[in-house]
Formats: sequence, C-alpha cells, structure tokens
Amino acid sequence: MTDKPRDPERSDTGYEPASSPYDQPTEKLHPKTEDELDFGRSGSGTYPTEQIPSFRPSQFDEPIAPDSRSGYSEQPTEVMKSTPAPAYAAADPEPVVRTETVEIPARRGTTDLGLLLLRLVVGGIFLVHGLQKLVGIWNGPGLDGFRSLLEESGYEQANLLAIAGAVGETAGGALLILGLATPFAGAAVLSVIINAWCFKQAAEPGLQFFAPSGVEYETVLGIAAAAIILTGPGKIALDGRRGWATRPRFGSFLALVLGVAGGVCMWIFLNGANPLVQ
Repeated sequence: MTDKPRDPERSDTGYEPASSPYDQPTEKLHPKTEDELDFGRSGSGTYPTEQIPSFRPSQFDEPIAPDSRSGYSEQPTEVMKSTPAPAYAAADPEPVVRTETVEIPARRGTTDLGLLLLRLVVGGIFLVHGLQKLVGIWNGPGLDGFRSLLEESGYEQANLLAIAGAVGETAGGALLILGLATPFAGAAVLSVIINAWCFKQAAEPGLQFFAPSGVEYETVLGIAAAAIILTGPGKIALDGRRGWATRPRFGSFLALVLGVAGGVCMWIFLNGANPLVQ
C-alpha cells in the first residue's frame, strides 16, 4: 500500500465534515426604535423600575431587638439607662467568725478530800451531841434534861427552844456529813454553837477561853462550820455537781450572815444576858 497525496480538486467520497453548533441558523435581531432606546429623553422624566415587594412582619413574629453592641436605636433621642450594680457586689462579704468559750475545769488536787474530812468531823460532832439532847443516847440529858438546862440558864420559851435546838443540831450534822444543802446545814449548826459559846461564857465570870472551862472548843467548831459554808462541800458530796459546791459566791456568804444573825438574835431575845460580864 502506497501513500498518495489527495487531489484537492477531486471530491473525496469517503470524507464527511463533522457537525458544529455554529452551523445552525442565527436569530435575526430587530433594531429598537429611537424612542425605545432613548427613554430618558422622552419628556416623562420617569424610568421604568422594578417593583420589589416589601416585608411586613406578622403579628405572630417576635420583635427583633436592636443590636446592643452597635448602640443603635430607632428613637431619635432615646437615653440608654444603665442598671446600677447591687451594693453587695461591690465588696466581698465579711467572713463570719465564731468564737466559743470552752470552760476547762480547774485541777483541785486534794481539796475535795480535805473538805470531805472536815465535813465528816464537824458534822459527826454535831450529830452526836444532837442525838444526846434529842433521844438521850451516849449518856445524854435527853429532851427533858436539855429543857431543864435551858430554863436554869435564863432562856425563855425553853420548851420550844429545846426541841428546835436538838432537831437543828442533829439534822445539821447529818446534812454536813452527806454534803447536802451544805450552806443551810452549816448556818443551822453555826447558830446553835453561837448560843453554846454564849452560854458557856456566861457561866463563868470574865472572859474564859481555854478548855475545859473556857470556850476554846466551841470557838473551833464555830469557825469550822463557817469555813464549810464559805468553801462549799466539795465534789465528794451529794451536792458535788452544783456550782456553789466548788465555787460558792454571794449565796454562801448570805447563808453565813443568816447563821450568825440567827444565833445572836436567839441569845439576845430569848436570854438577854451579857456573856462577857457576869
């Protein structure tokens, strides 16, 4: 097979041209008139404009708040008011400080034991002498002998005074031993011992102090009873849980004053003799 150049003047039956979109017939454009092209100079002064429909919100739509960042408002002279911050936000709240007082009990050492011994001795002595006068045990005079002794000593109302003295001495001594109602028990035995001091002092002319004829024994018992009133019974007592049992204050001093006043008044109004001068 040999290649020969194609004769341009001779038609090639085997060759067909490809179709092109530009081979289609074109549309003819009709020229516009001068009036249609020059509408701005037509004298009407209007230009054809497109009608754009406006948006109208519905009653069910929520209002759109203006942008707070831009500060835009539709009102021409609207004043934007700022809400003041609450006062408590300016400063931090002060912390609450709670203070508690804790009472630490003081160490009393052997104080309560010493008070117990003092109460047992003083209370036991008064209890024994009271039972001697009340029921006559341990070679006591009994109630009748005690009443006779008071009458011989110049006491008025010896009958009533004998009963009151014997009962007060017995009950006061028992309460001192138990540590129960100690200020009142001490006041009762103190008034009794004051009368015993005055009775013994009036029996001998002049001031007698030393035993056996003096008032040495009665003085020691009276001071011991007053000391118990002022110090309290201590913790080893039935009243040991009470405040005045370990830290007596004004109430114990008042009981002491009542005990002294009761003994002195009993001697003055029921006997009346001067115990210092015969």
